[in-house]
Amino acid sequence: MSSTTDHALDPQTNETGTEVATAWFGNERVAEAEKARRVHDVFAKVASRYDLMNDFMSGGLHRLWKSSLIDTLNPRPGMHLLDVAGGTGDIAFRFLKGAKGEGHVTILDINDHMLAVGRDRAEKQGLVGRIDWTCGDAQSLPLPDRTVDAYSIAFGIRNVTKIPLALAEAHRVLKFGGRFLCLEFCPHLAVPFFDRLYARYSDAVIPRLGGLVAKDEPSYRYLVESIRRFPAPETFAQMMRDAGFETVTHRLMSGGVCALHSGWKL
Repeated sequence: MSSTTDHALDPQTNETGTEVATAWFGNERVAEAEKARRVHDVFAKVASRYDLMNDFMSGGLHRLWKSSLIDTLNPRPGMHLLDVAGGTGDIAFRFLKGAKGEGHVTILDINDHMLAVGRDRAEKQGLVGRIDWTCGDAQSLPLPDRTVDAYSIAFGIRNVTKIPLALAEAHRVLKFGGRFLCLEFCPHLAVPFFDRLYARYSDAVIPRLGGLVAKDEPSYRYLVESIRRFPAPETFAQMMRDAGFETVTHRLMSGGVCALHSGWKL
């Protein structure tokens, strides 16, 4: 299976003869503007059961991966984190706990349904006032230059239409000495035999789980396809360097199911 990134597509010609920029929505090629709308619809449908489905799909491992991201970040009091595509609050809550409640988080998510879930969870945990909730686009962040200490995005960047643009925006809003951390699935496992088993599990089980738990099999079929379309870790690392990040590294987790990518603005 190949891994094709969205930004590498050539334009298509529509019925009027006009060239239209396109992107991959799973395995379907669509207009760039159409992809953004469809991604929004996917997460609007699954928002209320998103974290529950993550538990089912990963056997709870997503919690360890997210905790590893926070351990790598090593939150300190007074740190300002921008967490992108983090509407349900999973990363933000862990960060505030690590910062002893003295840090601050700006959560940005393109989907207001996901943000609503996160706000409800934050209120139940007594975290109102420590988190800013912003509905916005990773490709056009509503923040001034050099305003945040760290930027995190967990399992969200593969849904962005133009990944290089999102990386450039991440670099722009980070202060000098700031850190970028991205947790994302890998298109293939590091071990060939398990790669085939994992592919079968992804194709046969995850969409069915989505149908049973989230009542939405097509959305989870898209999520599986979007993982296959995401660049390999080494390719994504080069994309980070192209955006201006330095000391770029990545660490494979759980046999290469996902990778934690790190880069610095120096």
